[in-house]
Formats: sequence, C-alpha cells, structure tokens
Amino acid sequence: MELELKDYFRIVMKRIKLILWLVVVAAIITAIFSYWFMKPVYESSTKLIVNNSQDMTRALDINSVNLDIRLVDTYKQIIKTAAITDKVAEQNPQLGLTGEQINSMISVSSVSNTQVLTISARNSDYPTTVAVVNEVAKVFVEEIPNIMTVNNVSILNEAKQVENPSPVAPNPIMNIALSIIVALLLGIGLALLLEYLDDTIKDEQDVLQYVDLPVLMSIPSVTEEDLKIGKQSAAKVRTEVGRNVTVSK
Repeated sequence: MELELKDYFRIVMKRIKLILWLVVVAAIITAIFSYWFMKPVYESSTKLIVNNSQDMTRALDINSVNLDIRLVDTYKQIIKTAAITDKVAEQNPQLGLTGEQINSMISVSSVSNTQVLTISARNSDYPTTVAVVNEVAKVFVEEIPNIMTVNNVSILNEAKQVENPSPVAPNPIMNIALSIIVALLLGIGLALLLEYLDDTIKDEQDVLQYVDLPVLMSIPSVTEEDLKIGKQSAAKVRTEVGRNVTVSK
C-alpha cells in the first residue's frame, strides 16, 4: 500500500503525544548532562612561522618561500611525534603529563599556501592548555635544527592566559538542538513503525482499503457523555409516556 502525504501527517498527529514526550525527555536529559555533568573544555593556541631567510632586510626569494610552504606539512607531522612530545613531558614534569597525553591534547593546522603553523591544545584545565602549547612550540623550535639540519622556525606569538576564558565545549544550546532533532526523527520513525505493525481494522475506511468490501453498517463510538444524554432522554420519554397514560385514564 502506498501512503500519501496526508496519510503520513495523520499517522504523525495520531502519535503526536508520544513524539512530543520523546522530544521533551531528550531535551531535558541533554540539558542536565550539558550543564551539570560535562566538564568544560578550554583551548589555547600559539603560532609558528617557517622562514628560511634569517636576514629580514633581504628581498624575499620566491623559491625559498615555496620551500618553506612545502616544509609546513612536514613540520605538522614532526610536531606530533614522540621526538617532540616526549621531550616536552621530560622538560616539564610539573605538568604531570606523558608524551602520549600531550600528543592527544594537541592539534596542528595551517592555512593553505602560508608559512604559518598553529599549534592548539584542548583540556578541561585552562592553564594546562596554555602551558602545553607554549612548551611544545618552544621544544619544536629548539629541536628542528637537529631533526632537519635547518634553523627556519620561530615563534610568531605565544599563548597567553586570560582571566575569564570561555570554554569551547560543551555547547549546551547546540547539544539540546541536536537532541531535539534526533528525538523528533526517532519519534516519527517510531510512529510509522507502530502504524505498520498495527493490523487492526479501525473504521470503514480501513474496510474499504484492506478488505475491499462494502460497508453495510457503521456503529459510532459512544462516550460517557453520550450515555448520560441517552439516560436523560430515556427518562424524559418515560415521564411523558406516564403523563399520557394518566391523562387517558
């Protein structure tokens, strides 16, 4: 059986209470976890510049610049190696972090066709993120001459600690919005599934659609209010009949 758009709308409206219940519960649970249980995550970053020319008064050599740009991708990989992160952990025992932990905290990025590298760190402890990115940048600048036999990297700017940092995660509003969308889709899917599994005949339209037989009689549903009205009407009829009998006598 092919369903039309109005049929889908009817199914959704039929289960609208279930769908709304799922949406409300999902939003409440997500809000509780986002605001009270999820730790805030902070991010700090520092920038490095790859510049092979040590004499800044000289005109830029386009070949040298192109070489530096190509080296950026190589340096992005080197920064994430144990040669750098293990040394950072060794030189900074006060951080209480291993090389692997530092590696998992940091990320390295660059803008295409530029000589600038950005080292970022994320952690629930804000001062730790500042210290980690600055130390990784420092160690990398110190070690790159030994690794690549060139000294062409310098720190463009260090990460600085601010008084009231804003966390980059979690984003409660975004989390709640996503949970509402997911719950809404699940609710609609569940409504369609329940309708598919329900094979009972509910009205004359179902008889015509599924059995293909003519409807001889339809019995409407009766509510308690209808029963009260019926009893009142019956009592009124009995009263009128009694009056007529009395008058006849």
